[in-house]
Amino acid sequence: MRRYCLALDLEDNPETIARYKASHQAVPLVIEESIRGAGIQVMEIYLTGNRLFMIMEVADDFSFEKKARMDASNKNVKEWEAKMGSFQKSLPWAAPGEKWVLMEQIFSLEESQSSNRK
Repeated sequence: MRRYCLALDLEDNPETIARYKASHQAVPLVIEESIRGAGIQVMEIYLTGNRLFMIMEVADDFSFEKKARMDASNKNVKEWEAKMGSFQKSLPWAAPGEKWVLMEQIFSLEESQSSNRK
């Protein structure tokens, strides 16, 4: 299983943030099925201020390209993404049209050199 971490901002407005949080307390089943159908086995979203952080653990055959193709042909996902997009704000360094930005892992305690020294 592989893990990906991604970041995205919300509009910096308490009402917008509250509405986004409320939307994620009642994600439609069809959206959850789409996420699982793409090979995403674990998805968690965390919030600090207006910054979102997502952790995804995926099946070995998962790809972002395959997920994008699946989403593009799913009316329900497109509607959900449009609704969520109304709350979101791209990170300053995101490519044009990019929402969630893949984060670079810079430390792992498990893989740390100091953990391997005796």
